[in-house]
Amino acid sequence: MDRIRDTFSRLRRVHRRALIPFIMGGDPHPSMTGSLVLTLQDAGADLIEVGIPFSDPLADGPVIQEASTRALAHGTTPMRVLEAVASVRGRLHVPVVCLSYWNPIIQFGPQGQGGSPRAFVRAAQQHGVSGVIVPDLPVEEGGVLRDAAAPLGFATVFLAAPTSPPERLRAIARASQGFIYYVSVAGTTGVRRALPSGLVHGVRQLKLLTTKPVCVGFGISTPAQAAAVAHVADGVIVGSALVRVMAQVRGQSAVLRLARSFVKRLRAAV
Repeated sequence: MDRIRDTFSRLRRVHRRALIPFIMGGDPHPSMTGSLVLTLQDAGADLIEVGIPFSDPLADGPVIQEASTRALAHGTTPMRVLEAVASVRGRLHVPVVCLSYWNPIIQFGPQGQGGSPRAFVRAAQQHGVSGVIVPDLPVEEGGVLRDAAAPLGFATVFLAAPTSPPERLRAIARASQGFIYYVSVAGTTGVRRALPSGLVHGVRQLKLLTTKPVCVGFGISTPAQAAAVAHVADGVIVGSALVRVMAQVRGQSAVLRLARSFVKRLRAAV
């Protein structure tokens, strides 16, 4: 959590916004996850979001769903994702946050010992991960995760939506640690041609309720869209567009080259 807080504090001092690219752990192959994390860092990422594949990713559109399917087909597990992060932690100087659905978190650990997030939180923290985003865990039910994470200084990031009423936004702002993930659209992740018209108003309303960083994701696909979001938010999260670009080529060098080029263009815009 301290690494995330320090990152946003540093960026605020130099009047910059955080660029947060997303990759699916294990896609296009588990052996590439560590290299991809380092490539995104070198291309200008301020924080990196690494997904843990799941068979029923209800908040994700086709691009991320397909990435999750590919990763699972290669035998990717939550532990393998954490191990990939740990394998490069000595060269990482930006925080890594995992995105996982609730089921893999509570099932983490030895068979028959699921039901609690403590084992996952402990393992993630030990492997160099700074926090977790859980799309299907509402803030009203997030106490068990926060209770497990807080003693370890592990951030629990909650999602706020354009449809969230003010009372719920306040609860999310109080509970979320590290930053608040503002979902730009009422729907799933995916590449979109235009940003929703109410995005600016929604982010500004949330920022009136908190001093915590507000980062926007879902549907940000181009450098121009990233630049527009950076005018109102503290961070810009780009997932589906990057995953789609990487899926267009085969071979490790080609994937890394395209990922680096794509993130560099985003970096120049944010």
